[in-house]
Amino acid sequence: MKKKIFLLILPFFCIVLSAKAQKFGYIDTEYITSKMPEYQTAQAEIEKLTAKWIKEVSDKNDEVAKLERSFRAEEVLLTEEMKQQRQRTITDKEKEAKELQNKIFGFNGELLKKKQDIMKPVLDEVAKAVEKVARLKRLDFLFDKSSDGLAMLYTNPTHDYTDYVMEELGISPDQLKEKEREENEAKTSEEPKASDATDKTKSNRKNTNPKKEKE
Repeated sequence: MKKKIFLLILPFFCIVLSAKAQKFGYIDTEYITSKMPEYQTAQAEIEKLTAKWIKEVSDKNDEVAKLERSFRAEEVLLTEEMKQQRQRTITDKEKEAKELQNKIFGFNGELLKKKQDIMKPVLDEVAKAVEKVARLKRLDFLFDKSSDGLAMLYTNPTHDYTDYVMEELGISPDQLKEKEREENEAKTSEEPKASDATDKTKSNRKNTNPKKEKE
């Protein structure tokens, strides 16, 4: 009986020992990229391009709306043939607007392709840094804390290799933390000033007597 129990739990111990032998860690790529000047430049380029394409699609839709308003206003004055011609023009313009919208913003559209092209150099740089850190630290697994498909309910800071990756990218985590600390302190110091100004305003209102003094 004891022998059977031992044989049953032996695989479990093998799995546990194997897992202990493997070294793992995690990083926060969302935080890393947010501190990269290259990423911010790429993001600004994407936003500019997106705004341009949104305007193009909006102009097409405005053109359709203008044609429809014009048609409704003049419909009673048009012959049947002219009505059909106007309607065909409106239908064609609507089709153009929808095709443009799908071409740019649709599944696997121009915007998505452009995003991938613009972001690729930045993400490749991060991937190289991650690979180098994994090799230097002899990690078997390196997870991404910011990934939507990975639910990390608890993370031990001991296994956080985000700072190492940032250093490989030439970003100083200590300088960033110091800057963030100074910004937080500045915000905190500004809050009492705003509060004091409000209190003074209230005090001045209380001290002001709207009634004229009796002579």
